[in-house]
Amino acid sequence: MKQKFTLFLLFATILANAQQKPSQQWLDQKYSMFIHFGLYSVYGGVYNGQPVRRGYSEQIQSHGGIFSDWYANTAREFNPVEWNPDEIVKLAKDAGMRSIVFTSKHHDGFCMYHSRYTRYNIVDATPYKRDLMKELADACRRGGIEFSVYYSLIDWNFPHAYPISSHNADPLTEEHYRFNLKQVEEIMTNYGDISEIWFDMGSLTPEQSRGLYELVNRLQPQCMISGRLGNDYVDFAVMADNEYPDYKLEVPWQTAASIFHETWGYRSWQKRGEVKPKVEEKISSLVKVICRGGNYLLNIGPRGDGSVVKFERDVLQGVGKWVKQNAEAIYGTKATPFDKPFAWGNVTMKGNDLFAFVEDLPASQQIELQRVTGKVSEVRLLASGELCNFSQKGGVIKVELPKKSSEEFIPVIRIRFENGFTVTPSIIVTGNRLSPQNAVPLFGHSSLNYYGGYKSLIGYDWKVSRSKGKVFPKLLYTDSERGRSIDIEIDGRRQHIVLDGSNPTTVKLEKSRVKWGNLYRKPGKGVFGYVEEEGLPLVNVGAAGSGWKPVIGFRYGEIYTEAIQLRESILFLQEIESEKEQTIAVELGSGNGVYVLLNGAYITAHLSPQKVKYGKEVLLLPLRKGLNQLIIKQYNGYEEELAYSLQPLDEWTIYSLQLPETRITQSVSVRAADAESKVAPLRMNNLMIIR
Repeated sequence: MKQKFTLFLLFATILANAQQKPSQQWLDQKYSMFIHFGLYSVYGGVYNGQPVRRGYSEQIQSHGGIFSDWYANTAREFNPVEWNPDEIVKLAKDAGMRSIVFTSKHHDGFCMYHSRYTRYNIVDATPYKRDLMKELADACRRGGIEFSVYYSLIDWNFPHAYPISSHNADPLTEEHYRFNLKQVEEIMTNYGDISEIWFDMGSLTPEQSRGLYELVNRLQPQCMISGRLGNDYVDFAVMADNEYPDYKLEVPWQTAASIFHETWGYRSWQKRGEVKPKVEEKISSLVKVICRGGNYLLNIGPRGDGSVVKFERDVLQGVGKWVKQNAEAIYGTKATPFDKPFAWGNVTMKGNDLFAFVEDLPASQQIELQRVTGKVSEVRLLASGELCNFSQKGGVIKVELPKKSSEEFIPVIRIRFENGFTVTPSIIVTGNRLSPQNAVPLFGHSSLNYYGGYKSLIGYDWKVSRSKGKVFPKLLYTDSERGRSIDIEIDGRRQHIVLDGSNPTTVKLEKSRVKWGNLYRKPGKGVFGYVEEEGLPLVNVGAAGSGWKPVIGFRYGEIYTEAIQLRESILFLQEIESEKEQTIAVELGSGNGVYVLLNGAYITAHLSPQKVKYGKEVLLLPLRKGLNQLIIKQYNGYEEELAYSLQPLDEWTIYSLQLPETRITQSVSVRAADAESKVAPLRMNNLMIIR
């Protein structure tokens, strides 16, 4: 009985610890070092005396076409005697970084630690004969910064894995999956506390992603797990390489960045240019990330002998000088409370302070912040401590920067309030209809695999004017939402609602008021979540190089199938003329994934972890008067054929659900109660609340 009770307490402790993620320490660190160092570093991007210009240099075995035995023999000359873990830690700290993420194993399968499951590691296969990763982990603890690991889910050396492919997103065989489990277990067991594990690449099954996620949680409950594990098993979302979202995310997230976008591993022939512009580029990138609430992970790629490239050292130290001067505005801060950045720059906040990062200083030397309530006590330039003149009237704060601040790259000012501050949202709904179009959309970042990463809409928030007395809110929705469960929160009071399909009403289209025009198509580009037309209110389909081609003879409502490659997509652009502002409905058929824009604005996006071959959904489209453009990205993630359809609807069904009487004074929000994960798409873009 005592043993059972002890096991119960152990399980309860593990569960409690797992629920504490993310730790405040992880959220507050903001800036970290990535290190791509491995067998590929010996090559320096060169094979047979010639630069390998295709692909990242850490993948030179694949892009250079190097035979596996020839590549493996390189281990005999891999002797990084210039590697000094304490100096690496010092460089990270000089740069202002709070943790280090080290490549324990990259795609080539060579382990930079002493793995007991393969001799293809730095201890057993090289003249170095030392556990380099262990020494770095120990140096991090001596230096007082966090240690983390990168682990590639694909392995070009493991005999039972899929062979090298062009895309690095192959499935895992059962033997390979079990091998990964054993290696992750030894990393989580033998290298002390690990702040985060940065899984990468591969196309795992949901069961494989869950198995690795649960293993890490069991062994190190505080360890943050990257979204690239796939299938939305995620503690923190990871953007695409060198991607900087222009929207705020409601989940912990990170952008990984390389000094040069062309490579992460050492490249001897890289044209490096001047240090100063590169320092400024990376400071700008850091500001983009932290002002939107993320963590910035900046990479270095040491040479094969273990030495750090001087240019990269100089860049990190240059960034570090700026970070040291403005540390108060970086560490432990939260994302901007404003809906959008200002013309002059962006903002972080902490306690009673707003921190303004002035990226584009006006000629007047003056910046302005609107919609801020709270009495300002002082405004000060962080780098010099110099006080700034300011004025405050009617929610508008004007700050005059000292003349010498124009000499500093991105000066930062601290605006301190006596007793806190509030920021009024840019959109306050005064009418009685709350819709996705007047909501603040809340985004996560879903990731089934590297190529299946995208911004997923996970909720809606509305800031509203006070209702006159009590009201009976009513939910309106369509067949696409019927059967779903939601949590609706009104002024902090949460209700759990099942959309049961009650009270149906038929809505009919005024046909004479809508004309379906030309349909165009072109091949999609990049990962699933990339649509270059997003944010463009009007696309010029006839522009040179646009790629759009007319579609002749398209039959609306018919299911089409096309044989396209995995991870490829087709974009359609449908023109719709409307005589007035109105809402119409379409039935959209799609396969594995679909991404929808109306007049450049995000409507919905989803990529099925269940590998659905074809499904239908109703989309309500709020048309503007005149020309409208509906853009649909149809994505093939898993099948030999892509299936799709599009059908304008003459009529559709709206269901209604009456909520109990209540007051609405400030806010309303909607989240999915039946979401499979915290980044799974909401898929309730037809929902409307009438108050």
